[in-house]
Amino acid sequence: MGKTLVEKIFETHLRDQPFEETWVLNLDAVFCHEITTPLAVKDLVSRGLDRVFDPAKIKAVIDHVSPAKDSLTACQGKILRDWARRHHIAGFFDIGRNGVCHALFPEKGFVRPGYTVIMGDSHTCTHGAFGAFAAGVGTTDLEVGILKGVCAFKKPGTIRINLEGSLRSGVYPKDVILAVIGRLGVSGAAGRVIEFRGPVISAMSMEGRMTVCNMAVEAGATSGVCMPDGVTADYLLPVTGGLYSSREEAADDFRQWWSDDDAEYAGVIDMDCSGLVPLAAAGYKPDEIQPIRDLAGTKIDQVYIGSCTNGRMEDLRAAAAVIRGRSADPSVRAILAPATAEIYARALEEGLIGDFAAAGFCIVSPGCGACLGMSNGILAEGEVCASTTNRNFWGRMGRGGSICLMSPASAAAAAVAGRIIPVEDL
Repeated sequence: MGKTLVEKIFETHLRDQPFEETWVLNLDAVFCHEITTPLAVKDLVSRGLDRVFDPAKIKAVIDHVSPAKDSLTACQGKILRDWARRHHIAGFFDIGRNGVCHALFPEKGFVRPGYTVIMGDSHTCTHGAFGAFAAGVGTTDLEVGILKGVCAFKKPGTIRINLEGSLRSGVYPKDVILAVIGRLGVSGAAGRVIEFRGPVISAMSMEGRMTVCNMAVEAGATSGVCMPDGVTADYLLPVTGGLYSSREEAADDFRQWWSDDDAEYAGVIDMDCSGLVPLAAAGYKPDEIQPIRDLAGTKIDQVYIGSCTNGRMEDLRAAAAVIRGRSADPSVRAILAPATAEIYARALEEGLIGDFAAAGFCIVSPGCGACLGMSNGILAEGEVCASTTNRNFWGRMGRGGSICLMSPASAAAAAVAGRIIPVEDL
């Protein structure tokens, strides 16, 4: 019987198996940010265990509140900053060089096919787009990872989703993953890995694949994964320090991680994406999916374009194409948060930042900010935000506020109209 990508990674990274269902895996990377890691650091210090297993394999960033908005968040940043300096963690990205962790770390080449990655953040599943096993963990597991370079898992089964057909113009990776979540429900992949396959995924850029894998957790999955290929090689070759001499050599090596043709799956779902239309998640769960057209006319108070889901160059270009030459409706607060400092600089060079500014957008520093209601765009009670983020839970972006999740193009259209509207209706 063949093996899935995840089974291959588990077997090649096994450190110990104290119980039949418990796999202790060696870690290739431990990622950290200033919200969850300070708790782990403080506990390790209190236990006299202020050590790291390998400073080269630990990466850290200030990204959730960038820059700090009050004394508490300043203190959290200081704990992470001092810890990184104390342990000579070269891969630490402070204000000005930072960005949203799940955009920044791939951008720097810190994720590779076949890697095991943990972080104290549920959207760590984003990195599975590179053919890695990447999972969000709690504080205790994060502490053990920092200290020993291992993490214990139950080996998850894999649900294979074949995304067939091709996307029509105006339909984006965000629409694809919203359709998948609508099909599975918020717990339909609980305790599983979702393996995204098929011609729709093959045609996607790495940015699109990261969008899709980012929201696998919204269906309850431990991680989402894609098979690493030539597209993966094109993304990684400039940032991996000459590991491969060519795209072809890299892609050929990556195939060792591909799921075998005779691998056994926990489930296989075929979805034809040819008829897919722009979608949105309204209500208070990510699986409450409706076509944008069915929500047309819904008044909004804010638009937020950014986050680990949709703050990359591809996303900014799609949104800018909609707002260029137009203005945000005066009744709407329109906010753009480029995902990283490098993306901000590239968008400035391409003129995208100027397009957004001319349209009346507020451009904020790279970071997570409004996505989880911490800064740079918190909602008041009763307000509605058209957002490119990944969760629309009650109060997620501010107490009493509601969120409608959609693609960057759809969010840009909402900014111009002051209400939800299909892009073509502009």
